[in-house]
Amino acid sequence: MIVHNNQSFVGGPPSLIVALVGDDIILPCHLELAADAVSMILEWGRPDLKPRFVHVWNQGQNLLDNQNPSYKGRTSLSTDKLKHGDLSLKLSKVRLSDSGTYRCFIPRQSKEYTVRLIVGSVSSPVIAGINISSTAVVLQCESEGWYPEPEVSWLDGEGNLLSAGPPETVRGPDDLYTVSSRMTVEKRPSNSFTCRVQQKNTNQTRETEIDECSEVSSSSAIRISITLAAVFICTLAVVLIVWKWQQNKTSKSEMYSKM
Repeated sequence: MIVHNNQSFVGGPPSLIVALVGDDIILPCHLELAADAVSMILEWGRPDLKPRFVHVWNQGQNLLDNQNPSYKGRTSLSTDKLKHGDLSLKLSKVRLSDSGTYRCFIPRQSKEYTVRLIVGSVSSPVIAGINISSTAVVLQCESEGWYPEPEVSWLDGEGNLLSAGPPETVRGPDDLYTVSSRMTVEKRPSNSFTCRVQQKNTNQTRETEIDECSEVSSSSAIRISITLAAVFICTLAVVLIVWKWQQNKTSKSEMYSKM
């Protein structure tokens, strides 16, 4: 614990905060005894950054001249809470780059209270079915915009894990991961499958279920509709061309007959 004017921080192991990109969060830090901390000098920082300062409070006012630029306009302390020994920092619109270990520190003391922040990004998977024969279909599941890298698994209609090949993972220039997985299954009436994408560190899971027979049938119906529409458009174009040609021919015949 950190002692200052007979006050101390609440002890124990570092707090772990898990957030998603865009969240507003609170990084906790409290004095063990509810005392007025408005007149103290308080530093919130990240030792791995230069400058390390995330937010500095100097005896009743914010001191942000040396604040790390990536946190500009996104941090705040509550004066009302400081009056009751709550030194917690609000961090708005969390970014992936905010992941790290933060320290709540009163200068001239040799100890500190730390908070670890993990920031993740998630999205729902999309499943498509592709016929490969009259008895089999390939199901493909894809999900993009994840961080950290997630895992992919398939489940049958009863929730049992299914065996599938290793997923493909691609990391984009924005550091977000896109994962995809394929699985070949037999066509059966009322066959349903679930694609589950999860990231254990952030405790985030997203699932999508598919009735492969109906989905593939729907896909086939869409392809047939598109084909019929294309045939109709081509036929209409031919009819218009023939009509135009006949009109031109009739006009020329009338012109010659008047000469």
